[in-house]
Amino acid sequence: MISLPLSLLTVLSSLEDNYREALHRDDVKAIVVTGEKGKFSGGFDITAFGGVQGGKVRAPKPGYVSVEVLTDTVEAAKKPSVAAIDGMAYGGGLEVAMVCHARISTANAQLGLPELSLGIIPGFGGTQRLPRLAGLSKALEMMLTSKPVRSEEALSLGLVDAIVPADELLSTACRWALEILERRKPWVSSLYKTDKLEPLGEAKEILNFARAQARKRAPNLKHPLVCIDVVEEGIVSGPRAGLWKEDTEFQGLLHSDTCKSLLHIFFAQRGTTKIPGITDLGLTPRRIKKVAILGGGLMGSGIATALVLSNYPVILKEVNEKFLESGIRRVRANLQSSVKKGKMTQEKFEKTLSLLKGALDYEGFRDVDVVIEAVIENVSLKQQIFADLERYCPPHCILASNTSTIDLNLIGEKTKSHDRIIGAHFFSPAHVMPLLEIVRTQRTSPQVIVDLLDVGKKIKKTPVVVGNCTGFAVNRMFFPYTQAALLLVERGTNVYQIDKAITKFGMPMGPFRLCDLVGFGVAVATGSQFVENFPERTYKSLLILLMQEDKRAGETTRKGFYVYDDRRKANPDPELTKYIEKARNISGVTIDPKLTKLSDKDILEMVFFPVVNEACRVYAEGIAVKASDLDIASVMGMGFPPYRGGIMFWADSFGSKYICSRLDEWSKMYDGGFFKPCSYLVERAAKGAPLVSGFSF
Repeated sequence: MISLPLSLLTVLSSLEDNYREALHRDDVKAIVVTGEKGKFSGGFDITAFGGVQGGKVRAPKPGYVSVEVLTDTVEAAKKPSVAAIDGMAYGGGLEVAMVCHARISTANAQLGLPELSLGIIPGFGGTQRLPRLAGLSKALEMMLTSKPVRSEEALSLGLVDAIVPADELLSTACRWALEILERRKPWVSSLYKTDKLEPLGEAKEILNFARAQARKRAPNLKHPLVCIDVVEEGIVSGPRAGLWKEDTEFQGLLHSDTCKSLLHIFFAQRGTTKIPGITDLGLTPRRIKKVAILGGGLMGSGIATALVLSNYPVILKEVNEKFLESGIRRVRANLQSSVKKGKMTQEKFEKTLSLLKGALDYEGFRDVDVVIEAVIENVSLKQQIFADLERYCPPHCILASNTSTIDLNLIGEKTKSHDRIIGAHFFSPAHVMPLLEIVRTQRTSPQVIVDLLDVGKKIKKTPVVVGNCTGFAVNRMFFPYTQAALLLVERGTNVYQIDKAITKFGMPMGPFRLCDLVGFGVAVATGSQFVENFPERTYKSLLILLMQEDKRAGETTRKGFYVYDDRRKANPDPELTKYIEKARNISGVTIDPKLTKLSDKDILEMVFFPVVNEACRVYAEGIAVKASDLDIASVMGMGFPPYRGGIMFWADSFGSKYICSRLDEWSKMYDGGFFKPCSYLVERAAKGAPLVSGFSF
């Protein structure tokens, strides 16, 4: 029996030796490959990719793993092998399993090839064997979406041959291997299986459909198309030709900017919970038995949904019966959506909804462990609420606010509980968006931060701990995003050209479509916070206010920067011109001919470089612990494309000197304070240093 170590790096050097030894020993009749510590193999040691990219780790010679070791040594062996799969068989782990002549799994096994989520393709033969075992359509789906399958589906696909209890896994695998040897079970070399492959014409249709879908879903990404090409090579020219093409393409993609960016995001996401001076103190999260939420609007109901989905009992408080019924109805609708999509049974729906209780007063708050305030952005209202919470909640209760911009010290001004006041800023819709911004003040206790990190993990959010300031990390970094776009529009750039360039870059939507979505009321309220707190570097446009005066509020009124039909489809609005001209006249701004014919590249730089500038301030002020936290915040909070590595990582691909010189140039030409490079950026540019030490390209 050969046991796979947890790291596939070790496997590369030991698997061939172990196999050769087993093949030469007369007392070994057949081979079982299994894993350690309850999982078969999580795949290749991803940390090694960085070493290969940086030239510190030597890549294996071409074809060594997929052809020489796995195909010509393991699969072609004269002794049969069976993979005994418990837990995860991902990436290279599944590729090793598919080389074996049969696969036996436990009920909790999961099998998948997630390499495309890291900007590469399977590199150990997965592109050739998975289609032959699971069928072409399913194999393409598994690889292109990076989604694993559970053992039951794997069995129905033919990816595993049997499911057995965990305590019978090894004995069954050994017996199965001997039965293959005795020809009582089929001896299958998966590389040469053809019964699951469609005739060439049909296969090409499936491949072309997959290409069209990949181009539509990810027009900026090359590696999904490369993966499809490699699969096709094996079908058209034979599986060995496919293996060699896979090997060549894998090595090329490993050094691509996309792979470097996605690897950076992979590690950055796993690093957000490491907070120096907080998570290294040895504190254990306290058990949170009950959570209360104030406000049943879109945010409050979304937060309640996220909590009950993770089995937290929740009290939802509103000011009157009508608002309370509305809030509970929203939570019910969120859960019913999961039922309709087949993600939740009716029984589970009823059990989950039963965790939610409504309230019109604070009586039920006497035994809550966490309260999350999610009312409108009104300072005096929030101050009154926190004073009430201090009176009614137990002394250990965490007092959290979902405010998106207001200083927490101001919110807690009328309390004496500053050590347990913290920001829990969710992003809308709260039960869907993956980011949780945890905002600490100078007086927030480390225990409270550790507790909220644990809650974030349990409700399946990626938490980012940030300091207390106007807008915190995400909203503060991105307040220049819309303001830069407004500056360009008032000086002659077309609204829809800006949005088109930004979405082409990879954002889910441009700044103007986003404004319509969140609503002008929210846009003005949050914008005014930045104008008030950072007057020297905000661009003050009247355009949105003028549109508001004319009863335009965005998507909800079917008129904003776009007009919306009955299906809420956005269309350009010719009437927009009159508002732009009026705003221009009031501000005394004139059209700049250069800005009427900007390239997409210029638009991207003029919109995003001010965001980079503010991100540098946030980092330099210590609002974020790590620059990589800002990358995760930009990706998960604002939809910045992950394949570009996040805002700071992407910026460093240009270099501090270039960004600083561009901002300085625009500062002299237009609104000086808005574009003026911050001192941190100027210092890095003067040294010719990257914005962040440690990023590599």
